[in-house]
Amino acid sequence: MESAALKTLTMAVVRILRPLVRILLRNGVSFRTFSDIAKGVYVDTAANEFGLDNRKQTISRISVITGLSRKEVKRVKEKSRPSDAEIAERYNRAARVIAAWRREPRYTDRSGTPLVLPLTGDGPSFAELVRQFSGDLPYRAILDELVNTDAVEITDMHRVKLLRPAYVSATDDPVNLHILGTDAGLLIETIDHNMQADESRRVFQRKVSYDNLPEAALPVFEVMAAESAQHLLEKLDGWLARNDRDSNPEVQGVGRHCAGLGIYYFQRPHSDKDG
Repeated sequence: MESAALKTLTMAVVRILRPLVRILLRNGVSFRTFSDIAKGVYVDTAANEFGLDNRKQTISRISVITGLSRKEVKRVKEKSRPSDAEIAERYNRAARVIAAWRREPRYTDRSGTPLVLPLTGDGPSFAELVRQFSGDLPYRAILDELVNTDAVEITDMHRVKLLRPAYVSATDDPVNLHILGTDAGLLIETIDHNMQADESRRVFQRKVSYDNLPEAALPVFEVMAAESAQHLLEKLDGWLARNDRDSNPEVQGVGRHCAGLGIYYFQRPHSDKDG
């Protein structure tokens, strides 16, 4: 790699790692543990994405590509891989329930406001909502999750009222670490795709930012950004739900793909070191 490109890539890695290392240290993850994780990803990626056509990827070639010894590659390949499938499923189920509650006409009034639902019974109910959009999980489990995160409240009439437009996990919930991996990973995948694709095949990747804003402008912009982003996400959620075969089994077509749009807000004091 040319010197200029290597320097730029090095700084890009530093910018990615700085907030990540902050999270790792806050959660007691040492450099040695991080190094083991990185080795696993290096070996897995080299084995699955950097093979030669019509040739089996060998330990020797993985060693050459990654710079790890053959012994280390073999050791890493023999280790079991961690999984956060249970955490991911809990997050997805809760998010699907709230999205459907805001989107589906059966669970909203004529103005599109989510109904205050009875727990069970004939007609629209919280139990029916969970059963329809969260699979076979008992509705009490989803209810406890949403109550604990202040997403809903149980009224004096023993009905369930939605308080938030989206599922936001508690501060110390492991779900947040799952979100860190999925959302940051998807953003980097998008950037990687756009760096390799020709202009006609690049996908949407934009941001807007200014670096000389007065402090008083920040809360106004934060509210405006949140309201605009939520409106757009709800619109896109409705379209995706109509075209997703889990939400709408009548949808026809071949293949199975994941697609979506992520939006995030940022602010920080400006530094001359900012790139």
